[in-house]
Amino acid sequence: MDVTFESTSKSLELPDGTKIHYNEAGDGHPVILIHGSGPGATGWSNFNPNIGTLAEDFRVIAVDMPGWGESSPRPAAEYRHPEVLVQFMDALGIDKAALVGNSMGGVIALAVAANNPERVSHLITMGSGGAGTPIFSPGGGLSEGLKILYKGYADPTPETFEATVDIMTYDTPAEIAKPLAVQRSINAKKHQEHLDNWLNGSKGGPPLKYFPTEAQIASISAPSLLIHGRDDRVVPFENTLRLVTMIQNSRAYLFNRCGHWAQLEHAREFNGIVRHFILSNSEGQEEEALSGLGG
Repeated sequence: MDVTFESTSKSLELPDGTKIHYNEAGDGHPVILIHGSGPGATGWSNFNPNIGTLAEDFRVIAVDMPGWGESSPRPAAEYRHPEVLVQFMDALGIDKAALVGNSMGGVIALAVAANNPERVSHLITMGSGGAGTPIFSPGGGLSEGLKILYKGYADPTPETFEATVDIMTYDTPAEIAKPLAVQRSINAKKHQEHLDNWLNGSKGGPPLKYFPTEAQIASISAPSLLIHGRDDRVVPFENTLRLVTMIQNSRAYLFNRCGHWAQLEHAREFNGIVRHFILSNSEGQEEEALSGLGG
């Protein structure tokens, strides 16, 4: 499906007055795409190579969370993204959806799946953090990728974002990396209030306080697909290895030669595995498969 930002751009207002911008395309089972925490990140910038393909089978919604993109600004102390996502679903009349989250978006999806299981049909994460103590990767400080992410909030120039793209990805050609860096810089500079709110709230570390606990993650019942890049320098892939041991109905998919943005670096394969996972784990599919086994 051929989609553009303009043809899919929509917005709504939550009961508390919060504006939520999103891009929507397609029909069918709802699939909500949730972006990461980088400066200049939006639903469209994180998922534009995926929206059109997935919209051939599903109702695809790429949301800008409060504090990002064209959605309302939000002081970092008031980031309550899992709650907002449920309110957003209510506003759209969506009872249950497949949640697809990259990085921070993965944490949001994990929290909703743990605390509102009746609202999540499928859980898909890419490069998501998780609960637990790091074993193979360094602990006690920011990763190489998170350091450059912070620099982007303080210095959102194309040069900074070129370094960001270099660290976020495994090996992105210059003809793709440079335009992406320029666009992320434009996105970030367009909303200085978003940058200031993050920086003012991050003195003691990332200002995201809704990470689910190990017990909450272990309670997740939705069929889960946990995707990670083997070469992720932002969130080490051991986080997905921990998640797959905690979530009972889960499977892990590890991309080699891939950094933090699997949905962009390996878009075609990503779209295929997400489509197959949702369709093959839809209600009624398991019963149909079991009935074919015979007595």
